Amino acid sequence: MDHWAARLRDNANDRLDKRKKNTGPLSGFRILDLSRVLSGPAATMLLADQGADVIKIEPLSGDITRHAGMGRDGMTSFFLNINRGKRAICLDLHSPEGIQIVKDIAASCDVLVQNFRPGAAEGMGLGFEAIKEVNQAIVYASISGFGETGPYAKERVYDPIIQALSGITDIQADSAEGRPRMVRTVIPDKTTALTAAQAITAGLLQRERTGKGQHIKLAMLDAMIAYLWPEGMVNLTLIDEEQDLRVGQLAQDLVFETRDGYITAGAMSDKEWEGLCLALNKKEWINDPRFNSTSGRFKNAKVRIEETGKVLATQTSKDWLEKLSAHGVPCAPILTRHEMLKNEQVINNNIISEYEHPGMGRVRQPRSAARFEWQDEPCTPLAPVLGQHNQDILLEIGRSQSEIDSLHRDGILFSKVKP
Repeated sequence: MDHWAARLRDNANDRLDKRKKNTGPLSGFRILDLSRVLSGPAATMLLADQGADVIKIEPLSGDITRHAGMGRDGMTSFFLNINRGKRAICLDLHSPEGIQIVKDIAASCDVLVQNFRPGAAEGMGLGFEAIKEVNQAIVYASISGFGETGPYAKERVYDPIIQALSGITDIQADSAEGRPRMVRTVIPDKTTALTAAQAITAGLLQRERTGKGQHIKLAMLDAMIAYLWPEGMVNLTLIDEEQDLRVGQLAQDLVFETRDGYITAGAMSDKEWEGLCLALNKKEWINDPRFNSTSGRFKNAKVRIEETGKVLATQTSKDWLEKLSAHGVPCAPILTRHEMLKNEQVINNNIISEYEHPGMGRVRQPRSAARFEWQDEPCTPLAPVLGQHNQDILLEIGRSQSEIDSLHRDGILFSKVKP
């Protein structure tokens, strides 16, 4: 333990020096990313945004997202959007030499992230126990679809499967008799990524205090159910007092058509409801027994929204937004994705920037949502080409140039960038 404690002290001092130079809060931490597709890569990208050195390991064919979406020559918008700021090495992971290189890299890392199906990493010789033999202080994060045991544990999984099992499709249904609906973005994958990134930083914090690494296990299904619970499962919270879960959930679909577009407006508190009634010139609704309490407005959501919609259809979006805002009612225009880019608040926040990408031309990328006082903007918004950093990373772990050349000749390494 003395060896590891000294290493941790040295790392902490090095990180403190780097923080003084206005770099990210995770500067000095190294993360080995064995994950693929979205949940794991999106998690490690968030950590890269915050200054971590993320090394992405890819098979010889590359991550599947290199072949999905708009792009060319092994780089797509999908891959770029979840792998920016990383370094990449491309290995034959079916060869003993490739597995040994992964272990040698892991020996110098603080974190390893993988999202293979349960048992696959162990079968490759890259499970937690195998990695702990070369790095006992590693924080090892395993992301799976359903967990490591149970009837679904070995099943293949994609985002719609988790949507179907977690209850979110039921939440999206239009009525008590309505057809379940998917959310048209990969909410479970991204929720899992956020959960994983937070769990990894918590694991690192505990390691800094104790000197001990650990195995973090995270299932997409678990992450999604926990995410939905605060309001989506309120009627399941009190045991033996469950209610029809779809009653009132239309209150969440606050899309109103005006004479020239769509807006949203919501009134949670009594004061906001009064403001809405005054803006709509419906003073009689203020004391209407159906709507004069929060619980009443929830129970009578269907008629409340329908009646509100009838009034909002009579004037333009601009007219209503001005009136609603003047009466203290939360409201906003409903924007298309193109309109979002031009919204004055989005522009004010500097969340999206444009960059020149070699091979792809001009690209847009958002910055990390969290801003840290001591962090400059991330040093690179670009994702690596396949095997771009093979040579740099192998030199860092002590491989000679002749060994690297031999690995290329033997097909253990592949790179779009010639050594």
